Amino acid sequence: MKKERINLILFVLIALTAGGAARKETASVSELLRSINPAKEKISVTVVQADTGQTLFSHQSREPMIPASNMKLIVSAAALHYLGAEYAFETRVGLLDSHLVVIGGGDPLLGEPGLHGPSAVSIFEQIAQDLLGQGVKTLGDVILDDTFFDSNRVHPHWPPDQLNRWYACEVSGLNFNRNCVHLTVRRGGKGAIIELDPPTEYVTIVNQVKLVSSGASAVGAYRNKVPNVLTVKGNLNQSTGFDVAIENPAGLFGSLLLEKLAEKGIQVRGKLVQKYIKTDPNIRVFRVFRTPLSEVLNRSNKDSLGLAAEALVKTISAENTQGRINGEWPHGLHLIRRYLLSLGIPEEQFVLKDGSGLSRENRLTSEAIVKVLQDMFQGPCRQIYESSLSQGGVDGTAERYFREPPYKGKIAGKTGFISGVRAFSGICHSPQGDLLFSILTEGGGSEMRSKINDITKAVFDGRW
Repeated sequence: MKKERINLILFVLIALTAGGAARKETASVSELLRSINPAKEKISVTVVQADTGQTLFSHQSREPMIPASNMKLIVSAAALHYLGAEYAFETRVGLLDSHLVVIGGGDPLLGEPGLHGPSAVSIFEQIAQDLLGQGVKTLGDVILDDTFFDSNRVHPHWPPDQLNRWYACEVSGLNFNRNCVHLTVRRGGKGAIIELDPPTEYVTIVNQVKLVSSGASAVGAYRNKVPNVLTVKGNLNQSTGFDVAIENPAGLFGSLLLEKLAEKGIQVRGKLVQKYIKTDPNIRVFRVFRTPLSEVLNRSNKDSLGLAAEALVKTISAENTQGRINGEWPHGLHLIRRYLLSLGIPEEQFVLKDGSGLSRENRLTSEAIVKVLQDMFQGPCRQIYESSLSQGGVDGTAERYFREPPYKGKIAGKTGFISGVRAFSGICHSPQGDLLFSILTEGGGSEMRSKINDITKAVFDGRW
């Protein structure tokens, strides 16, 4: 009898739990919005039919919100508008008399494994082999031209204490390896061993790591007053690794190039020089590293690579300018503003401060984001744009969400996250047709992501 009573209680608990799950799953968008605490949380939602533009749902749709990485949706659309789907970033390598010249084109993926060779440093091997193939064993200077972008590599609105993080790396006209080095910290005898990838003398490590026998590892790298001198400190139990943003990325490129040339027996008699030289007609280009715009859009939107988005802003500037020699944030953002106005988006619905969404001074409305999505999904660039979005349950930053049917592979979008801000915007290939949506939130904790996902599922199902 006692056993039967226990089984009955378990049955009731399971039934109640299942019922609760069912109620949550069948909740409408309106019901889910009522769970938002207006005293602590803000939310903006816009949903339209992709083919007709008919508004299906709207809640605070014209309220300017911090978009976080949803800013990348605006920048990538503007890049397609101004640069065209066939655009490619080019890094040119050539000879000017006895000097080796590398002319940057702002490529944020230069050295990306798989794009320019099996590893980041493959490009240096290729350059060295090209020189040897031409019988060049002695060089004068090695000249790096990074003036495709201006010299302002650090955005003034980014948190100063985060500038050593991979997502806040510098933006250069000659980028390399996402402008980071990877540190691996492991136990070695009586102390910690720190390894750099790629190995280079450009970065100096001050090792202050302490070994501990219990607890989690907590190790970080911190900048000093001297550029690219990193103090690595904290407690190490088990091996750990992380990326660290470096200063003056073109210098890292040049140092690694010099090291490879020396390894191959090519003597450099001159100096490593950074200067404007690309217009010299006597440069004989012998190799061009190309990265299609589509790859940069993928890294920006699927993987949320901030460097990709910021390089797009400056490239829009560099390629659409008169009387300027390099791309810059203010001019690029001015052109993006002009693009938004051309779509009929009122000026009070946006504030543009950077391309990645790291700045907390950015503002977008969900209505503005959806209008940009409409422009892309109703225009000739739909395929390349949609391919750049993260597919729920499949790839990118939304891979861990929407894994169950019928949502898996049917919801594509861009996530967004900075402290206190979460967002998700994109397209649902739903039974009701293709739906464009934008959900922006401020306030709340980590549970806000689950609320956004539930709202997205309700949109997919047509539960208003």
